Amino acid sequence: MIPPMNLRSFALAPALALAFALTSAMPAMAEKIPLNEVSRYLNTVRSAVADFTQVNADGSVGTGKVYIQRPNRVRFEYKGDGTLVVASAGQVTVKDGKSNTGPQVYPLSKTPLSIILAENVKLGKANVIAHSEVKNSTVVTAQDPAHPEYGNIQMVFTANPTQLRQWIVTDDSGKKTTVILGELQTGVQIPSSTFTSP
Repeated sequence: MIPPMNLRSFALAPALALAFALTSAMPAMAEKIPLNEVSRYLNTVRSAVADFTQVNADGSVGTGKVYIQRPNRVRFEYKGDGTLVVASAGQVTVKDGKSNTGPQVYPLSKTPLSIILAENVKLGKANVIAHSEVKNSTVVTAQDPAHPEYGNIQMVFTANPTQLRQWIVTDDSGKKTTVILGELQTGVQIPSSTFTSP
């Protein structure tokens, strides 16, 4: 079970925000992927499906499946308890499968998820606060420059070809949530009903 507070943190600070073992064969002295290439790659991912593992700030772990449809739509289905996180129509809705309370709703614009779900992703000096090469992976940390209080998303990419492997979301209270992606299947057809709020 993923504690409700961690679900709130995940909703307020993702998305997107997608280690599993970084198994790509990489040269010993990899160079960081340029930001324009990272932006180009994210803009090519119009739809995608992947299994994921989520590590919460308290150390608890959840698994499930994520569906992405850019712009501005994503669905996280958690295994075992019916928990859902859905972004659609400008809102992020969090349904705790083990709670009797109704879903919690937050503006998508107040989450770092909005950065990578945007119609046109453009990472640069305005919204990137860190860009480095770490252990043969490129790590890019981005936030809304007008609202740094909303938190940030740290994305991990491997090269040749560029692929998103995981992200770490830091929410408005400083809590971190890590999402590790399995094999990302891109260009898939996803029914629009997938993104209906719970």
